[in-house]
Amino acid sequence: MKVSSDLIEFFKNERKFFVATHINPEGDALGSCLALSEALESMGKATVLYNRDPVPDFYRFLPGHEKFKNSFELLKSEELPLVLLDCNEPERAGLVKAPVRRAVVIDHHETRKDFGDIRWIEPYAAATGVMVYHLLKAMDAKITGDMATNLYTAIAIDTGTFRYNNTTAEALRIAAELTDSGARPAAVSEALYESWSGGRFRLLVDVLNTLEVVGEIAITTASREMFRDTGTTGADTENFPNFPKKIKQIKVSAFFREIEDGWKVSLRSRGDINVAEVASLFQGGGHKNAAGYTVRGDLKKAKEELIRALRSV
Repeated sequence: MKVSSDLIEFFKNERKFFVATHINPEGDALGSCLALSEALESMGKATVLYNRDPVPDFYRFLPGHEKFKNSFELLKSEELPLVLLDCNEPERAGLVKAPVRRAVVIDHHETRKDFGDIRWIEPYAAATGVMVYHLLKAMDAKITGDMATNLYTAIAIDTGTFRYNNTTAEALRIAAELTDSGARPAAVSEALYESWSGGRFRLLVDVLNTLEVVGEIAITTASREMFRDTGTTGADTENFPNFPKKIKQIKVSAFFREIEDGWKVSLRSRGDINVAEVASLFQGGGHKNAAGYTVRGDLKKAKEELIRALRSV
C-alpha cells in the first residue's frame, strides 16, 4: 500500500495535530487514533485526541484511551490542522462548526466525500488500522507494544477477528507483525468478547427477543426503554447487528437502535449484497457488507421502507 509523499510531508512539517474520529467510536477508530497519536508524539510532535462520545467501557483496555477529550474548544482556540480517521466528513465526527485551518482524511469506507485538503481513501483496506500501520512504516516510526495492541485491535474489530470477507493476506501478515511487536491476541480477544457487563448481556437477550425474520432478512430492535431497564447505552450494542447472521438462511441483518430523534439503522450482509448502496438511498453509507444510516419517524414504516429497498437491489 503506497502512502503519498504529500501526506508524509504534512506530518513532517506540522507541529501539533487535532486527531478525531467518528461518533460512537469502535475499535478501528479508537485504535487507529491512539497508535497514530503515540507515533507522532514519539517524533516530538503534539496531538490532541477528540471524540464527541466517551470511550466505551469495553474499550478501556486500549493503551492511552484516557487521552481522548470530548470538547473541541482547543481546536477553536488554536485552529490546529485536523486529522480525521475512519470517516471522511466532519459531521460524522461531531465537528460541524469546528474551525479547520487544514485537514487530512484517512479512511477506508466506500462512500466518499470531498472534505479534506489531503484525502487518503482505500476502500479495499481491511481497516483504517491497516492504513495507519503503513503510514507509520513510511514515517519510520518504531511500533511499540502499546501501538501494536491498538492497531491489532483496530484490524481485529473490522475483520470480525479475521472471519469476514475483508480478511486479506495483508491483514494477517500485519497482525502477525503486530504480535511480534507486543500485541497479545488472546488478551485482546478476552477484553473484546469475554468481559461484558451483566447489563450488556441482558440487553442482548432483550434485543434478540425482538427478532423478526422476513425471508432472508432479519430485523432486531433496541429501544430507549431497553437501555433504561438494563443500565446500558448505545455503545453497548456494538456487534449486535451480527448475531442474526448466525442463522444460516439470513442474508441481511438490520438492527434498529432508538436515538433521541429517530433510529440508527445498522446493516450487515453476506456475500455480494451491497448494503452500502442500500444505506446510500437513505443518505447513509459504509462498506459493501457493513453500512448504516439514520431515519426519523415511525418504526414500522422505516422497517417497511428498508425491506422494499433491500428487495430492489
